[in-house]
Amino acid sequence: MANVVPVEPYTGEWYPGFKPEFIQAPYIVDGTGPFTKEDEDKFWFLDFHWSRGLTPLAAFAWGQDGYCWGTQHAAEALPLPPGRGVTSRFAGTHLYGSAIPEADPREIGARANRLGTNLPRFLQNYKQTWESGRDELEATWDYFQGIDLAAAPTGDLAGLIGQARRYHQRAMEIHFGVMYPLLVNFLGFYGACAEMGINTADIGKFLQGEDTKIMETDRGLAELAKKAKAAGLRDVFEAGDGGGLRAALSAHGGSASQWLTDFDDFLQIYGHRQEATCDVGVPSWIEDNTIPLDMIRSFVLKEQDHDFEAAARNALAEREAAIETARSGLTKEEQEVFDAGLQSNLDANFPWWQDDHNYYIDLKVMIPLRRINQELASRVGADDKDDMLYLFWPELQEVATGGQYRGELKSLVADRRQYFDHWAGLRGSMPKVLGTVPETVEDPVLIEIFGLNPSSIRAMQNPNAAEETVLTGVAAAKGTATGIARVLTSSDDMHRLEEGSILVCESTSPSWTPAFGKIAGAACDGGGMLSHAAIVGREYGVPTVTAVGIATLAIKDGDEIEVDGTNGRVTILKRAADLAAASR
Repeated sequence: MANVVPVEPYTGEWYPGFKPEFIQAPYIVDGTGPFTKEDEDKFWFLDFHWSRGLTPLAAFAWGQDGYCWGTQHAAEALPLPPGRGVTSRFAGTHLYGSAIPEADPREIGARANRLGTNLPRFLQNYKQTWESGRDELEATWDYFQGIDLAAAPTGDLAGLIGQARRYHQRAMEIHFGVMYPLLVNFLGFYGACAEMGINTADIGKFLQGEDTKIMETDRGLAELAKKAKAAGLRDVFEAGDGGGLRAALSAHGGSASQWLTDFDDFLQIYGHRQEATCDVGVPSWIEDNTIPLDMIRSFVLKEQDHDFEAAARNALAEREAAIETARSGLTKEEQEVFDAGLQSNLDANFPWWQDDHNYYIDLKVMIPLRRINQELASRVGADDKDDMLYLFWPELQEVATGGQYRGELKSLVADRRQYFDHWAGLRGSMPKVLGTVPETVEDPVLIEIFGLNPSSIRAMQNPNAAEETVLTGVAAAKGTATGIARVLTSSDDMHRLEEGSILVCESTSPSWTPAFGKIAGAACDGGGMLSHAAIVGREYGVPTVTAVGIATLAIKDGDEIEVDGTNGRVTILKRAADLAAASR
């Protein structure tokens, strides 16, 4: 009998002043909105991408245009035989996702036939398909970069807001239109390897070692750290943190002035990047230097520079060794199957694309919409540059086309800010799953990206999760490490990581990557073999366990833990309270 986690505590009033028509927009199968009692018969998982929560405009843009348009559009176009994409609901400001199953056997068969035709065609043209989509999005990005918003007539802003939304929506079509076939291809190879007796924990290694724009960015940050040390600025970085570093460097003068010029040059290339996936509510690195300066500070304070070239060589060597080990145990006929599947996945390499697409899509497509809304806020006399982000789409359109922003609407924005802050404080206590919880799921995104496997699903239903001391998950990156846990809710807290810390979080995104240059290990609630944490853990040689399900519940900040990335196990060795007592 399926376990049911009630959704009722999260039904009722949503954002102050919300009306159902505020969230209505085109979708393929199912739209978004706040939870209702009728949602309890579906399985919902807490999405780790937005641990801060989502403002009304961000909730509309991602909940509707990301999940309910992007995934459903791609799942129907490919198609996915057993699934029709993902839908979403909101508990307060926090987004939950749910796969949309296709249950009709005849329709599943018909969809499988279409997949059999479409997938080989996609794989044959994968490089051209991705590059043309990427170039289309870059052309739109260049268009927005060429607009002087300060000089734009107020009457033009509504049209620009519409264009910026369409830019995001088109990005989601391209994003999931590439992601789904790549995942299906990988899962086919994964299944074949499993049938041939290959250790499934090694399959991700077969595809590692490729360079990406994210790794390129990290090398740039590390190079800036080297320049800072060479310029004698270590003491400045050691004394401050990201929030005050810019001012401290400016006050220092001398070599710091030249260093800041180099830093600003770097930002013009790599600074169009936010610290959350497609979230209009989050500033870019150019708007707020805190995160990149904290990342550089992490590299500056390392006793030994991270050797990116050696790490790349090690990743490639590990890949070749894993492939050779796998092939050595196969018959000649099995080797032919293995080699064909491997080559197909190397040519259409999901781990490479997973990081590379972040640079072109996830981390920057919301920046134009954010900038235009900030300009609108200044034109209508808003109290804060981000006030427009607390409007739903129809309200925003009304203001942008000349409607008054004062009185009740302005008051609603103030109330919604309080609502957002209230729910942000509840993130740590939000249920990992809601609704009718199955023993397993079939959607490839849920399995390989979110790490929703039978083990993690069972763990998230454990009423005694907070008391567990031995946790299991996906063996994402090999090796064993012991250290003090730092339980972080978002990349904003990365400055709390010390050399040799064990990172414990819901999951990671590219903004966390430099942390892997100094942590000893990582344990994540979510994420499968193809998640960001798994990919970067392998590239940096950091023992990593993903899909633990309850890592952030069971592990307390300051606990001494062991991460066994070879066997997929995390053990709490000593509680923080006991360590504190012993030190006293």
